Amino acid sequence: MPRPEALPEGERRDLRVPAVALAGWAGGLAAHLVPAPRPAAVPAGLLVVACVTALVVRRRACAGLVAACLVAAVAVGAVTALRLERSGTGPVAELAALGAAVDVDLEVTSDARAVTGRYGEVVLVRGTVVAITGRGVRHEVRAPVLVLGGEAWQRVPLGSRVRAGGLLGAADDGGLSGVLRARGSPEVLRPPGPLWRASAAVRASLRASVAHRPPAEAVLVPALVAGDDAGLDPEVEEDFRTTGLTHLTAVSGTNLTLVVGALLLAARWAGVRGRWLVVVGGLGIAGFVLVARTEPSVVRAAAMGAVALVGLASGGRRRGLRSLGVAVLVLLLVSPGLAVSVGFALSVSATAGILLLAPGWRDAAAPWSTRPLAEAVAVPAAAQLACTPLVAAISGQVSLVAVLANLLVAPAVAPATVLGLLGGLVGLVWSDGARLLGTGAAWCVGWIVAVARRGADLPGAAVAWAPSAWSLSALTALCLVIAAAAPWLLRRPRRAVPLALAGLLVVTVRLPTPGWPGEWSVAVCDVGQGDAVVLRAGAGAGVLVDAGPDSAAVDRCLDRLGVHTLPLVVLTHFHADHVDGLVGALDGRVVGQVVTSPLPEPAGGARGVAEVAAAAGAPVAPAQVGSAGVVGAVTWQVLWPTPAAVAGGEAGAEGDAANDASVVLWVEVDGLSLLLTGDVEPPAQRGLARLLAGVRVDVLKVPHHGSRHQDLELLTGLAPRLALTSVGADNDYGHPAREVLLALEAAGARTARTDVDGTLLVAVDDGEPVLRTEQ
Repeated sequence: MPRPEALPEGERRDLRVPAVALAGWAGGLAAHLVPAPRPAAVPAGLLVVACVTALVVRRRACAGLVAACLVAAVAVGAVTALRLERSGTGPVAELAALGAAVDVDLEVTSDARAVTGRYGEVVLVRGTVVAITGRGVRHEVRAPVLVLGGEAWQRVPLGSRVRAGGLLGAADDGGLSGVLRARGSPEVLRPPGPLWRASAAVRASLRASVAHRPPAEAVLVPALVAGDDAGLDPEVEEDFRTTGLTHLTAVSGTNLTLVVGALLLAARWAGVRGRWLVVVGGLGIAGFVLVARTEPSVVRAAAMGAVALVGLASGGRRRGLRSLGVAVLVLLLVSPGLAVSVGFALSVSATAGILLLAPGWRDAAAPWSTRPLAEAVAVPAAAQLACTPLVAAISGQVSLVAVLANLLVAPAVAPATVLGLLGGLVGLVWSDGARLLGTGAAWCVGWIVAVARRGADLPGAAVAWAPSAWSLSALTALCLVIAAAAPWLLRRPRRAVPLALAGLLVVTVRLPTPGWPGEWSVAVCDVGQGDAVVLRAGAGAGVLVDAGPDSAAVDRCLDRLGVHTLPLVVLTHFHADHVDGLVGALDGRVVGQVVTSPLPEPAGGARGVAEVAAAAGAPVAPAQVGSAGVVGAVTWQVLWPTPAAVAGGEAGAEGDAANDASVVLWVEVDGLSLLLTGDVEPPAQRGLARLLAGVRVDVLKVPHHGSRHQDLELLTGLAPRLALTSVGADNDYGHPAREVLLALEAAGARTARTDVDGTLLVAVDDGEPVLRTEQ
């Protein structure tokens, strides 16, 4: 590689502006992490560091850079601290701290989004409170809040002003002043302005242009063009995550680059030149942001896309890196919350990887391949490598097929994006033409879906990677080594080709999966804040009771247990922490029947289970109290819920209907007796106590992750030898409650919990249950 000073002026890497931006980012992180009071502590501390550094550093150039870095850190830190302080003070925050009932006038700043929460389906809407009445006093304010509302909130358009009432609570997000749990339907005071109405019309037209296509394509075209991924199939989403294609389902800088790039080409073809091209590009960026929404993620993506366009227009890396640094610094000053945003970090990392690594890799491979092919491989590979440590920290896995998958879909992304946007625009005046364009976009997206599905099915598509500090540090070091060695490896085909073939072999040939040693009869998988219990039915077969909240976690656990067949899957109830991992549990396994709670609440969870099971070809049936069966070594019987419990007759005011309708199983496996309790709470437990009077069990799965709401007479009266709690580390619910564990231990039980002990394995030794834990 030539030395930097030997490179042409446009190709020299000037890292001063990125260094200043990184310093600003550090200041923003410090402001988020330093305890209150922030406004005085953060800027003052950084200012002291700046003064000391200025005295110590004598070289003018170095001193200037250090001073600029510290000024950026102070500026971003101060803006962040002030923003956090403002969101945490004032009338809205004070009323939130009191849990007050309020009436608010609210400007809606995000699209409504329905999610399945712990206690049912809820609609999330972000907004800015402009007036609030609480405790008899009305205040004129401007404060950001999150609204948790009912179905009526889904019909509230972005940009409107509404009036609503409800209970205001404190927010965990430092960028919010409170969380409004709305009651009833909102009253629209002012409809959206003309720009927002035009944006909504384009998005609706875009969806209509592909509504006639298969569901996956009909959802992914709007997702690719404008980040509108409502209704995305969980299985397709998991395939995209495994193959490193998730960025295509959200607004990214690539979207803007493609759209605005096509607009600039059309403008040049029409004779536009000079500064007018800049005007066209600026209008294109503004229009893109308007259609995709002015949320922080969209603004971030637009900025990163604009950086790519600037780098392309300048013909070199130098301006691209400077633009990246400026964009990062400006975004942090405008939206300080981005300092702790994972999406922002991924966008910046990918853009930096493309600017820093891709040109060198391309130039190394171009002499013996072709420049277009070398660039097509270098760009996604550089972006993926730069993001790999962050992705591993988020997902707990490293995709081995991401580069190949991105390379294969690259030819389809541009036409899908441009044709989809044209379909949305044309659909405003000509529906048949829009359907034609939408069909073309859907064909392109169909190829992307096919690549994701085939890639995810490969045996070595992804490897688990523990998100611990040491493992992530090792992964980061490995990525740095690869980045440094890649030009040398790519410069000669005799080095690059064998390496590529070896990588292909690793991905396509199934390697032995290291399992947990020794025999086991029962496994309580460590899947975070949720339940997933496996009963060993035979060689390679198991009965799965609940699937946890994380598809990757339950899939890994089943792999390590060597379970390839699931003759029976029981889902105790439909809360996300028990069913959201079903995609991973069923993926690649032979599945028999799925038995569920007879109460289909929350409705979103029930629909999701039905869709995933249908895709796997597994019939779904509600559990019936008294029903029983034998699966290999497992004998099971349904003890709960009774028809009265499903109808609500057994649930008291303090119970949750879905929890108290959990399927409770009596199980015998390898001579052990178990009671698997789902999330039943005291009202249902009192009903169970009448059924189980005088009964003893060997192993108890502690109900509801060890919540303090328990009928301790029932639990201790069962006299379990092992009491196992499936619970997530550092959860917000206080699970498991110390008094519950102490009561069980006082009754003679040995207690264990997944958040501390990892996966819990129970074996049988001379008729006695033996517990082993595996991290």
